[in-house]
Amino acid sequence: MTDRDSGRAADEAMDHVLVVNAGSSSLKYSLVDAGTGEATGSGLVERIGESQGRHVHRGPDGETETSAKVPTHEDALRAAIEAFEAHGPSLDDVELAAVGHRVVHGGATFGAPALIDDDLVAAVTDLVPLAPLHNPANLEGIRVARRLFPDLPQVAVFDTAFHQTLPPHAYTYAVPSSWSEEHGIRRYGFHGTSHAFVSQEAARLLGRDPADVNAIVLHLGNGCSASAVRGGESVETSMGLTPLEGLVMGTRSGDVDPAIPAYLMRELDLSMDDIDEALNKSSGLKGLTGENDFREVSRMRADGDERAALAFDVYCHRIRKYVGAYYAVLGTVDAVVFTAGVGENSAEVRAAALSGLQRLGISVDEDRNAEKSKKARHISPDDGDVAVLVVPTNEEWQIARESVSLVRSR
Repeated sequence: MTDRDSGRAADEAMDHVLVVNAGSSSLKYSLVDAGTGEATGSGLVERIGESQGRHVHRGPDGETETSAKVPTHEDALRAAIEAFEAHGPSLDDVELAAVGHRVVHGGATFGAPALIDDDLVAAVTDLVPLAPLHNPANLEGIRVARRLFPDLPQVAVFDTAFHQTLPPHAYTYAVPSSWSEEHGIRRYGFHGTSHAFVSQEAARLLGRDPADVNAIVLHLGNGCSASAVRGGESVETSMGLTPLEGLVMGTRSGDVDPAIPAYLMRELDLSMDDIDEALNKSSGLKGLTGENDFREVSRMRADGDERAALAFDVYCHRIRKYVGAYYAVLGTVDAVVFTAGVGENSAEVRAAALSGLQRLGISVDEDRNAEKSKKARHISPDDGDVAVLVVPTNEEWQIARESVSLVRSR
């Protein structure tokens, strides 16, 4: 074996990344091979800090579930490490390249993954006002992992980073400039890790370099966002300062008249906190139907529920409007790409959201669209001017890829 071959083998042996996604009362983890995307072990610890926690671990021998009190995130990560040892794959048998952390908000500071040190922790702490529900939990996951894996590189991968390529005219709101200059009021965008992965995989499916592809990516899950990607870079996205703006979502309203809060404060004597809570947690599909799970809304619609039928139409109309807008932003479009839970699984949404766009070269083949598959695939006719694709997202793989790439570059 040559020195070059030895180096390549060593690199492949160190492709594994422990991906950590810490929420306020939960911790998701996954052991990912950055080269192949295979998750050889993963799990979820939830109800952290409550009287009874729940831990599900998936390893080579299947799924195991335990219930026990999990007082802190450190206890949760220790439980994950113990589960790897007990149920596999053992972390002792894997030469980890890094621990990769999902961090929701990187503000204008972070446009790429970053090695975690005390300065990064301080910078992410300063960004807490922009993501008060997410960044504190992400920071706790970072602190715990640094204590438990002190000798491993720790990498932060930001949901907002992919959208830091937006040009000023796309991220600037037409509000007093002091709001932007002094308080960071601008469009940041979210789901960037998913949009990055899916746009790259879409180019691969087309057999082209991402730098040569213009795509409209539709991430449709409980949270929904759209992006216009030109040559591998995000140039427009639907979410803004917060994840509330844009498409209709499970519990979030998406776009509304910004005067609505002031109107509700005057007419219903609601507080700003009440309105913010309602727009984020009681709106979207839930506000229109009482259900936030799209599968349940679809069932209700099939049973003739008028509220569900209207919600479906509102949901798809908003998507179609963004597709048209982003076509105009890009000028030329090579692909429209659906991803995430609804985007990957609902043929009805895909067909309805793109209905009437044939003049733009966008159409869906009925048989291909109806086919159930977990693989990336074309659902447009062979002679379509614009490829319509379904590409399963894999944010954990993208975090692992970016973590390994950063660590190797250093």
